[in-house]
Amino acid sequence: MEESDLQACFQVRKDVFVGEQNVPEDLEYDTYDATAVHVLAVAADGTALGTGRLLHGADAAGKTGGDPAVGSLGRLAVSREARGLGVGAALVRAIEDEARALGLAAVDLHAQTHALGFYERLGYVAYGPEFPDAGMPHRAMRREIRPA
Repeated sequence: MEESDLQACFQVRKDVFVGEQNVPEDLEYDTYDATAVHVLAVAADGTALGTGRLLHGADAAGKTGGDPAVGSLGRLAVSREARGLGVGAALVRAIEDEARALGLAAVDLHAQTHALGFYERLGYVAYGPEFPDAGMPHRAMRREIRPA
């Protein structure tokens, strides 16, 4: 991914998580950004619509229970103007495609509880108790994917 695309990913995350949800900026960006697979959705005119990232290997282990065959989907954000257009679902599927290409068997994520229905419609199943992350309630979810 080119540096300009990565900056577009970070800007969408800043608008959504820092701007709308009041996540502290120092929590939003982390060392995983350097090694994650990032996806970016853009409009025909080049405007960034949404982003997400996939952690894999050792980076994902702390979020997935340590199974090296499970990737961790995170930082999924869609700009306010693009919500309801299917951008989020397309980003999730793109991340799953990347996970398959890496030979992963499943994708885990930590969903804000208000987004559980969105992920359930995409085949994710919640497990474990609710927990706080950046001051908001979350649940862990997982979807099995078949390697390519």
